[in-house]
Amino acid sequence: MSLTPRQLGEQLRQRKQQRQPIAVLTAWDALSASWAEAAGVDLVLVGDSLAMVALGHATTLPVTLEAMVQHTAAVERGLRHTPIVSDLPFLSYQCGPDQAVAAAGRFLKETGCAGVKLEGGEPETIAVIDRLVRSGIPVMGHLGLTPQSVHQLGYRRQATDPVAQERLWQRAMELEQTGCFALVLEHVPAELATRLSAELSLPVIGIGAGEGCDGQVRVSADLLGLTPQQPPFSPALLDGRELFSQALRQWVQGVQSAPVPPANHSAPHC
Repeated sequence: MSLTPRQLGEQLRQRKQQRQPIAVLTAWDALSASWAEAAGVDLVLVGDSLAMVALGHATTLPVTLEAMVQHTAAVERGLRHTPIVSDLPFLSYQCGPDQAVAAAGRFLKETGCAGVKLEGGEPETIAVIDRLVRSGIPVMGHLGLTPQSVHQLGYRRQATDPVAQERLWQRAMELEQTGCFALVLEHVPAELATRLSAELSLPVIGIGAGEGCDGQVRVSADLLGLTPQQPPFSPALLDGRELFSQALRQWVQGVQSAPVPPANHSAPHC
């Protein structure tokens, strides 16, 4: 039985307080979800990275709300007890609190999702998060490299100068005060992430943010070596593309090189 949204937030905070690192992996369908759960993760994230991992897009921007709900439901079917958080896709919450509540509410109503993740900490985003939390929808924040802002920020490391670090610090504090139950920090200096993890009471889960965070999250396909281009902060644990391709090539070659049986050896028709 999966944790309720309230139980998830409490469990993650307890792990932070007890200095037990939190492990999070992404999943995009029932199969990848079962891999993550078998690995023993604390939380499965249905990231909008599935736009690139599973749908063939160059960025996360094209994935729709319908696709995210469908993939989250598929992930739920692949899990027995691990809680799920899902990304709200691009333009499902940037257009205001009403649209955000309707979008986020679908995840809680139509899937086994325990919460949603939003990128950014601008005043408009803070207003949306405040509305979601007051509506009973748990929210995980996300600062640093935010892929939905790729056209503005690119994929480069964020918060590398004092001004940007102060701005990120203030936004992290506002996210906690607004009621986020956890925060993802992506591709920021390790020293900044470590300081924020110590300062904030909510769990800080890093990706490309050093080892001083309260936990780590990775895109499963990156770790398995299934993506064409590896992020600099997530080296592959194995060459999955080559391993899978080689195994399938061997099967195809076996089929293609097998002798064709004579026609009179075929099974008779019933």
